Amino acid sequence: MIKKLDLKLISALVTIAIVWGTTYLGIRVAVETIPPWFVTAMRQGIAAVILIFILLSKNELKWIGWKKFAQQILLSSLMIILANGMTTLAEQSVPSGLTSLLNAFSPIVIFLGSVIVGLQKPTLKGFVGVIIGFLGVAFIFRDGFTDLLDPNYRMGIFYISIAILAWTSGTIYTKKHVISNANIFLNLFYQFSFACLVQLVFAFLFSKNIEPSTWSSSGMFSVVYLGVFGSVIGYFCYSYALKRITASEVSILSYFNTVIAIFLGWLILNEVITLDLLIATALIIIGVFITNYKKKVQKSV
Repeated sequence: MIKKLDLKLISALVTIAIVWGTTYLGIRVAVETIPPWFVTAMRQGIAAVILIFILLSKNELKWIGWKKFAQQILLSSLMIILANGMTTLAEQSVPSGLTSLLNAFSPIVIFLGSVIVGLQKPTLKGFVGVIIGFLGVAFIFRDGFTDLLDPNYRMGIFYISIAILAWTSGTIYTKKHVISNANIFLNLFYQFSFACLVQLVFAFLFSKNIEPSTWSSSGMFSVVYLGVFGSVIGYFCYSYALKRITASEVSILSYFNTVIAIFLGWLILNEVITLDLLIATALIIIGVFITNYKKKVQKSV
């Protein structure tokens, strides 16, 4: 028998690719006029408020106990405060395209980390798939590699490096320790609430100029978009997918973020689709296929 397609899982993965493919641009627009820590604090605050209403409507808002609370605080610190916060901070100085390229290292780091902690075997197939997928992203931004040497981007690249390590640690921890907890919305509510409070403190401590009157409407719209789609929907789908497939299989699909962002530019902004993009897309699809391909097993009747 051939295993049926998991349509919920496929929907979650497609949503991750589309939603997080647009967040780099959203962050870039927001930080043009709004201090980055305020962007992150408001984003997570909006997400937490949305989840309160969802949980109340389902009668699922409750205390989860100190042990599970500590787990959510750790995940919030790694995946939201550090990973999301550092990425947002970096985009003040680093172009969104270069940020997307640097974050494409995440699947490689997650694959290596998963092998080290024993979450998956160090197969040649997995390594080759991850590398080919990365080459697809790198092919799009190959001219941008020289930007890595630009001293103006040095701190931004440092922030992104912290973000990648924090995201990798949180992803592996989720897969290894917290995967059994079924109520994703409740977990995310605690994560977003804690992150909002911490990032709000950071916002008042580290923001040089706090002048809400100068925050643009496009920046505020971007924050709302990031809260609703980037946080609530994106993190929910990512957590859901981690319950069903390996951390590497989920993370490698982030390569599609860049491609989808460019395709959306073609669809919405009439940007030109180049041969480079088609080649890069092919490389990414090949990488994802190699990483996720499993031989079909026929069972005797």
